[in-house]
Amino acid sequence: MIEITVSQDGTADFTSIQEAMDQIPNLRAGSSERCTIYIRAGTYQEKIHLSHPGIHLVGEDAEETIITYGDYARKLFSDGSPYHTFNTYTLLISSDDVTVSHLTIENSAGNGESIGQAIAAYVDGDRVSFYHCRLLGHQDTLFTGPLPEQPIDRGSFGGPRDIFPRRPVRQYYESCYIEGDVDFIFGTATAVFVECEVFSKRRNVNGDGIIDSTAPGYITAASTARDVNFGYVFWNCTLTGNAEPKSVYLGRPWREYAKTAFINCELGQHIHTAGWHNWGKREREQTVGYVEYDSHGPGAEGERVEWAKGIEPAQLHTYSPAVVLQGNDGWNPTLKKS
Repeated sequence: MIEITVSQDGTADFTSIQEAMDQIPNLRAGSSERCTIYIRAGTYQEKIHLSHPGIHLVGEDAEETIITYGDYARKLFSDGSPYHTFNTYTLLISSDDVTVSHLTIENSAGNGESIGQAIAAYVDGDRVSFYHCRLLGHQDTLFTGPLPEQPIDRGSFGGPRDIFPRRPVRQYYESCYIEGDVDFIFGTATAVFVECEVFSKRRNVNGDGIIDSTAPGYITAASTARDVNFGYVFWNCTLTGNAEPKSVYLGRPWREYAKTAFINCELGQHIHTAGWHNWGKREREQTVGYVEYDSHGPGAEGERVEWAKGIEPAQLHTYSPAVVLQGNDGWNPTLKKS
């Protein structure tokens, strides 16, 4: 096991997280040895690409160890072209077998009405786990890759992962805090969230501080592939927020076969009675897989849309993290808490 340290005060191996990552091939000397990067408390203004497998990023404390950057979709490159969504990440993980713990990852650009999408964490690896992390942003905070096969409205997605083949990946988030307002957990991955707090921020619809309480929010925007059994599964999570009562939907389908399940979750009063939104595409009501089991709290009251489903008690075991994530290799990140 290789262990290296990062601190801004010059007392560690490196002063920059990206610098530490860039040295991993030299430290491994051709081996596949796992590497742990310990990051001491501080605010790291960095845009980071983690491209090596078998890395464990460990912060000193999530409240005090912060990685932050402020790129956004309406920002322009030097040639005048827009960043679009997928160049805006603060942290990009494009490798497998990565664990992240006790860190805050933030996109500080601001609300989407002003600047468009702004990703905090772009996670495009298989067997990637987050424990005790904070993911902060507004619109599109957490992207669980890979990208869908094709964009809806232009020739390419852009961004660093557009040219890579699509593949099914699995991700796990435990005891994390994730905040945003519109589609702030989105993507194609099979991802399980256990005992996380999911915070819906009140929307600022015109960018000048005036709030329109009629502006809806959306927690998830899954784009699950048709032949993948599970998209997002939330277990024992708490949905909180400062959004207006009944103004936030549990999810809407970014693609036709979106799958999302909330199991034994506490829903705050900000959750809309209908629960789910069809994104103005009635045909997707027949293809999505939106389910709840034992939702409780103010946001669980009222009639859900008729095309949402429940789960029978006998089915519950099929949604357990161990089953959802096992794949062909028996991956079980719940056994590797950090």
